[in-house]
Amino acid sequence: MTTKTFDVVVIGAGPGGYIAAIRAAQLGFNTACIDEWKNDQGGPAPGGTCTNVGCIPSKALLQSSEHFEHAGHAFADHGIGLENLSIDVKKMLGRKDTVVKQNNDGILYLFKKNKVSFFHGRGSFVAAVGGGYEVAVGDERLVGRQVVVATGSTPRALPGAAFDEDRVLSNDGALRIASVPKRLGLIGAGVIGLEMGSVWRRLGAEVTVLEGLPTFLGAVDEQIAKEAHKAFVKQGLKIELGVKVGEVKVAKKGVSIAYTDAKGGAQLLEVDRLIVSIGRVPNTVGLNADAVGLKLDERGAIVVDDDCRTNLLGVWAVGDVVRGPMLAHKAEEEGVAVAERMAGQHGHVDFNTVPWVIYTSPEIAWVGQTEQQLKAAGRVYKAGTFPFMANGRARAMGDTTGMVKFLADASSDEILGVHIVGPMASELIAEAVVAMAF
Repeated sequence: MTTKTFDVVVIGAGPGGYIAAIRAAQLGFNTACIDEWKNDQGGPAPGGTCTNVGCIPSKALLQSSEHFEHAGHAFADHGIGLENLSIDVKKMLGRKDTVVKQNNDGILYLFKKNKVSFFHGRGSFVAAVGGGYEVAVGDERLVGRQVVVATGSTPRALPGAAFDEDRVLSNDGALRIASVPKRLGLIGAGVIGLEMGSVWRRLGAEVTVLEGLPTFLGAVDEQIAKEAHKAFVKQGLKIELGVKVGEVKVAKKGVSIAYTDAKGGAQLLEVDRLIVSIGRVPNTVGLNADAVGLKLDERGAIVVDDDCRTNLLGVWAVGDVVRGPMLAHKAEEEGVAVAERMAGQHGHVDFNTVPWVIYTSPEIAWVGQTEQQLKAAGRVYKAGTFPFMANGRARAMGDTTGMVKFLADASSDEILGVHIVGPMASELIAEAVVAMAF
């Protein structure tokens, strides 16, 4: 057994972890990063959920399925004719896997370029030692004078319906479906559910979404959410709100879901495959937090202050494993800020200007407060909207669904929130972030 000492040891190489490690190395720290993700060949696959089974592969499939839908429904309007349109799901999935591997390899290259020592395996605390903390990874022991925990999150399972990644799928299995299912069920109308539902609907699946909440996309501005709901239903998504899911039975050829609808009626949904997207939980399994007295909250998240400091001197935590939205770019900002704070600088994250995006069609993006939040806070504000129907660029694209909505202080005109549903919302929201931040 060997022991190696570093200025900084980062546990986890997702967006928060690998960014923290690289920035720490750039600032002069002797840095190590530990990560246990494996590719299909058993080799290292840094990048966490985002790169391996989240943001990156889902965007690859969304792009492929959008091309397919445009070819089948929109090209004719542009004078482009196609015959015998088909989809090769195996090739589509292969392209997705290639994109993921390119990103994995890119992170490993950045580690090498910035002289970050990478260790493949699960990192767990052993003990507090003089001048730092001992962390185990396989047969090796690392001592970090400072430690950053960035272990991410895992999908929440539905009680009584464990993920088998064949019939009952998490986000991971939803990205690996080998052929287009005739009937696809989704429990949870959140970001993951809507994006994956959009992929397979575009490719020909009949998609039914069951959501327990009485409102659609409760975190989104209500006016924007209603516009999005209308668009999704028009596309063919069947969305049922206010349902209570009962027994889920898995058979050889499909899944049956018993549920109570919003009116109290007993219903049964039978599908070929079921995607469960009812949230995620902080991942501290195997971290051995008790060995050093690292404080967790009732959800299993690591307790941190506004600067991502834990209750232990020299131990920090970022990303999904702490409070706040589980967003890759939020984790990245925290990773940079922590590295800079360790170096005595003033790293800062403005959580009020962290944007959200749902990559459906139409896309949904927002930053800042919703109209519901402003009303609840008693803030005096004014609202303005502009429909894409009246926008020349949207008309030229042939995509006029949706609107842009601004919320501003009634007296000072300070921008309090910007909400978009429509074409290229994911790109347009960046301009709003800049306007609010500067």
